[in-house]
Amino acid sequence: MVDFILFGTAGCHLCEEAEALLTAAGIGFDSKDIIDDEQCQQQYGLLIPVLLHQASGQQLNWPFDRIQLTDFVRQTG
Repeated sequence: MVDFILFGTAGCHLCEEAEALLTAAGIGFDSKDIIDDEQCQQQYGLLIPVLLHQASGQQLNWPFDRIQLTDFVRQTG
């Protein structure tokens, strides 16, 4: 199981930027398209992309940069 889930949706350029940032930082994550889940749509629809740390339930909302991402991973890891 991976520690992080990136909530987003297809065709979202911000979600693509977040994915690229995570990949460049070498952070393993699963992607979840909120369109597949009504609860996720309601919870994250206006916030995507959102990075969720599964174990703690903490989330990092967009916009975030590499420094903020690294700090978030350190704090939750």
